[in-house]
Amino acid sequence: MKLSVNSAQGRVPVAVVGVQGDLDATSYQELIAKAQELYRAGTRHILLDLSQTTFVSSSGLVALHSIALLLKGDQPPSPEDGWAAIHSVGRGLGAGPQPHVKLLNPQPKVDRVLEKAGLKEFFEIHTDRASAINSF
Repeated sequence: MKLSVNSAQGRVPVAVVGVQGDLDATSYQELIAKAQELYRAGTRHILLDLSQTTFVSSSGLVALHSIALLLKGDQPPSPEDGWAAIHSVGRGLGAGPQPHVKLLNPQPKVDRVLEKAGLKEFFEIHTDRASAINSF
């Protein structure tokens, strides 16, 4: 997986994080670490560009959920928690769309995974970068 970060200005500053490749057990901690780094630097809004993301596993879903918790000011589950981290994803689904993390252009395969996991109700998904940035 390769990550890129760009700054954008809408009504608020937004970090656009591009995720290229597979978001799985070998890479999900890298995405969480990048979000933590951005958060420590003052970022409070992240748009995850999934247009180049080819696959998302259950570990990838944990990463997405962990980033939402982090930007909400909550403590994300530890990757060391294993299945407990995966089960924590389901507990947050009733909260509605997350105001601080949004998704951009998930590939059809990734979109199906988000649908099956129930995360399309948890994340606002956009197909246009400018409108996504302005939606924060």
